Amino acid sequence: METVPVLNDITTALGRITGYIHRTPVLTSAQINNITGCNLWFKCENFQKVGAFKFRGGINAVLRLSAEELSRGVITHSSGNFAAALALAASIAGAKAYIVMPENSPVAKRNAVAGYGAEITLCKPTLEAREETTNAIIRDKGSVFIHPYDNFDVICGQGTCGYELISDYPEIDTVVVPVGGGGLISGIVTAVKGINPAVRVIGAEPAGAGDAAESFRTGNYIPAHKPSTIADGLLTTLSPFTYRIIRKRVDDIITVSEESIIESMRLIWERMKIVVEPSGAVPLAVVLENRELFSDGITGLIVSGGNVDLGRLPF
Repeated sequence: METVPVLNDITTALGRITGYIHRTPVLTSAQINNITGCNLWFKCENFQKVGAFKFRGGINAVLRLSAEELSRGVITHSSGNFAAALALAASIAGAKAYIVMPENSPVAKRNAVAGYGAEITLCKPTLEAREETTNAIIRDKGSVFIHPYDNFDVICGQGTCGYELISDYPEIDTVVVPVGGGGLISGIVTAVKGINPAVRVIGAEPAGAGDAAESFRTGNYIPAHKPSTIADGLLTTLSPFTYRIIRKRVDDIITVSEESIIESMRLIWERMKIVVEPSGAVPLAVVLENRELFSDGITGLIVSGGNVDLGRLPF
């Protein structure tokens, strides 16, 4: 079984990537607080490089590679945000990046990946197609595979987001995190509980892609079956590794409706004047549907990214 990360792994990753990442701001909105009746603080990873938290994990994983590994290039499969993250990280390290993307990936995300100099190969929008296409390129090019979330170094890099939040704002008593493949929440819960075990860490997941919540509640790893949600960054399923971390450390996972995700996304755009993608609005949707759980104390919400096709907004 893979070694599970601990707080020291997160702080070591932060030291490694500090010169490459943004220490993203934490914003509040009096209007949203009034609407929800809660005290909400937004950790804005939409202001991270490539517009999403995933650059943290991508650059940490790339910086851990040897010169020989970098000479062979890196490869991943991703619907967009990790694709861009790995493409930029590879560019910084002077390595070639090969990115496999489902053909229904948002155009804005495809353009961003291409802009960082990666070689894109499109595939059918299924996990099987992603893996088959990726393996074919690995056989041909010999590239080093870096999984978007089922990877120790990626998880440690993502966890630096939670470390920043709680070390900068120790008064926060609950953190709500979007859940797709589970890399972000695995890293954040490791950092947050490592600093203060009393802080609640709650996963936020679309009901249409609720495999993590189902796995969490049943105690059995259940991969997603034909997930469907506007939050395209959360369509991926947990890996056995991320499930193990989540099951052991996370306090709860709550699912929300598509209507609440869209309402939350619009609230953030209108009231905070910042661009957030649907996945990044899911934590606020959890609060909107469960206000009584967050009415006391201070809740940190992870705004995971801001990469959205401006020509296809849901409102």
